[in-house]
Amino acid sequence: MTEAAEPPDWMLRLAKATETIDASTFMRVPRAPSEGVREASVLMLFGEDEVHGPDVLLLRRSDTLGSHPGQVAFPGGASDPTDDGPVATALREAYEETGVLAEGVRPLALLPELYVPVSGFVVTPVLAYWEQPSPVAPVDPAETAAVARVPVAHLADPANRFRVRHPAGYVGAAFSAPGMLVWGFTAGLINGLIALGGWEQPWDATDVRDLELALRATQ
Repeated sequence: MTEAAEPPDWMLRLAKATETIDASTFMRVPRAPSEGVREASVLMLFGEDEVHGPDVLLLRRSDTLGSHPGQVAFPGGASDPTDDGPVATALREAYEETGVLAEGVRPLALLPELYVPVSGFVVTPVLAYWEQPSPVAPVDPAETAAVARVPVAHLADPANRFRVRHPAGYVGAAFSAPGMLVWGFTAGLINGLIALGGWEQPWDATDVRDLELALRATQ
């Protein structure tokens, strides 16, 4: 897939780097059990705006959902028996959640599978370039509260990077975006993508904030 695609110059380093990485690039992940797991995909869709430059598509889940309410995520979800692999799953879910049209998206690479114990999913991240951007918005407000194209420069800005401490004791990467706090699984992926793409800037990793307080600050 990566050989057939030709990403723009600013994505070349990121696309090339995905050829030699493993799951530890993004986070410490336990080995998935041999049975009882479900397959899922997320679409890590990078586009470009003439004003703010490269960006990535993110959504905020509805506060009424039973699973991960209010969290910021990449478009994606569980695979369907009719899906023809991880790319099809990611594109279908992105359309259902944000209205992204598959014909405008150029898949570039499949990243290593990541096991998410809290949900029991084995997730395949799909790296893609938004060749022909389409309008995006929450398709079903009961599932998606907001959709945004967040500039890579904003996420890479040291002023918007810190870490959060979950009530259970977990400490992980976090990003402040307009009206959003990105943390958990999605923040781990973004953390790795920024480094792989060559956008990393020195930031204060000792800045650890209480998760609940950080969430309130975005509301």
